[in-house]
Amino acid sequence: MRSLQPSRDVRIASASGAITDLPENLAELAKNANVDFIIGDWMSEYNMTTRGSQKVTNTDEAAFEQQFVDSLTVALPDLAKRKIKLAVNAGASDTKRLHNKTLELVKGAGLHLTVAWIEGDEVLDIVEACKKEGQRFRNITTGQFLSDWEYEPIYAQCYLGCFGIAEALKQGADIVVCGRVADAAPTMGAAAYWHGWSRNSYAQLAHSLIAGHLIECSYYVTGGNFTGFKSLPQSSDGTGLLNLPMARVREDGTFFIEAHEIPGRGGEVSVNTCRTQLLYELQGKRYYNSDVVAILDQIKIEEGDGRNSVYVYNVGFEKPPPTTKVGLTAFGGYQAEIHYFLVGLDIEEKAALLENQLRQYLKGNFSLLKFTTSGTSTSNPVSQDAATVDLRIFAQSKSRNDLSDANFLKPCFNMVMSTYPGATFAVDARQALPKPFNEYFVTILPQSLLNHTAHIPALDKSVRVDAPTDTVPYTFEQDIELTVDPIDLFSLGPTVIAPLGYVVHARSGDKGSDCNVGFYVRNEDEYPWLKSLLSIERIKELLQNDYNGKRIERFELPNICAVHFLLKDHLDRGVASSSTYDVLGKNVAEYLRAKHVQIPKKFLDRGRI
Repeated sequence: MRSLQPSRDVRIASASGAITDLPENLAELAKNANVDFIIGDWMSEYNMTTRGSQKVTNTDEAAFEQQFVDSLTVALPDLAKRKIKLAVNAGASDTKRLHNKTLELVKGAGLHLTVAWIEGDEVLDIVEACKKEGQRFRNITTGQFLSDWEYEPIYAQCYLGCFGIAEALKQGADIVVCGRVADAAPTMGAAAYWHGWSRNSYAQLAHSLIAGHLIECSYYVTGGNFTGFKSLPQSSDGTGLLNLPMARVREDGTFFIEAHEIPGRGGEVSVNTCRTQLLYELQGKRYYNSDVVAILDQIKIEEGDGRNSVYVYNVGFEKPPPTTKVGLTAFGGYQAEIHYFLVGLDIEEKAALLENQLRQYLKGNFSLLKFTTSGTSTSNPVSQDAATVDLRIFAQSKSRNDLSDANFLKPCFNMVMSTYPGATFAVDARQALPKPFNEYFVTILPQSLLNHTAHIPALDKSVRVDAPTDTVPYTFEQDIELTVDPIDLFSLGPTVIAPLGYVVHARSGDKGSDCNVGFYVRNEDEYPWLKSLLSIERIKELLQNDYNGKRIERFELPNICAVHFLLKDHLDRGVASSSTYDVLGKNVAEYLRAKHVQIPKKFLDRGRI
């Protein structure tokens, strides 16, 4: 692919990190940002299951993300006027229909923009054919084989790479809509098209993969979800909103993360916000993608060209795997929950009494019945709210009848007169009504079997994207690394028992049922302590009752003073079916930062995070 602008970096801004992002972001960037491309991600594992199930059960209703359509409607005139190209992950399970809707909007606005769509991510037929040929499909998070899964897949969707997007742009597309490409693929595709990278431009692709990873969640790299939020520059307009991020990618792939600064807004792009977002949703030091594998253990993140500028380089690479990740959706059954409130003294005993009574009294055939207390009753509480603990009764069953009023709601409520002192239930019982949920199975599929195609109907063109042929097999389990050059933890002088998060930043997230969590320190002289403290055994101790006995993988990132852990199968089947409050794993880091450890006093003397 010939370089489009060999003498200039490409500027790519991020408009959305999820369907829970601000819909006005796209219009703001289209009107005011100094960029060549805007990318956006409206996808997640949760809406992969919900939209896939929707497409199978309700073919009349479009299974793409309507919030993107709403955002695009307002932004279209400025995209056309300023000649900014757009590549988005928003088609969900109806990418062609989203293409048609986008084209309708373009024509309705009287604009002349070429719209393309990317095909190939819907793969249930391929999975079924492979099953008949004997392929077993191992779950990449749990290790379970598909043949042993008790559910029947109704939908399957894989993660496509970036070259379909790059090809659509090369053919003249102004807007490229995708259903399920990898989160970083729109950024990678824009950069590959702009600089003319080929399939074997591995060093460049690996860097652009990390550029895409850093901006794919929009505000997360400008201060959203940042453990140092108290020190962020505050907005002057009173909204508390942050600036939006951009990646400026050079021809060699190295890149700057910068901010599109909006008058009155706060936040920042800093080494710390970039370190935080880098550690989000990692699998290990190998960051897998359909087009390349980025190796992260020697990555460098430094101050860039000025305010709100960070330079990232030294990303390693391996050749891509011959496979790509695929998620299988199945109907899991129904779930419901009821909440009781416990107040004051004897919280554990009160919870145990109600749980024992209900386990004996409930007669439904539940696949899961779980009792969870959340919160604590403070000593000498200043208010009744401060003394109140939530008791959640969560149930799942393959049968709706098992969760009917007669079998779940009424029996739970009927216990109120004969249980613990002060027994009170939440009178809003809408959560107690049975609702369907999906199970999700994450595995890999050969890329050679995919129909990865860029369609540009307005130009009567469809270009097939070949799978990579020079590959390295996917590694199901990455290394369990021990601390490199550990130190005596007491060699740093007097210590103080305090929460880990007083001096340590952290970030965690979900990948299927796995949860990752990364930690880093602000100062280089604190890193030998951090990496020596946070062994796998110490993480198990800090998790305490939450450690599930499963495998934990560890690696170090010395150039950014970080240690990363992957907690296998920590999230109870993942976001679509999890019985936990923290279905996305985002608060695992916050839980661990709250745990007390021995911290060198001199580190605490520098001030709390």
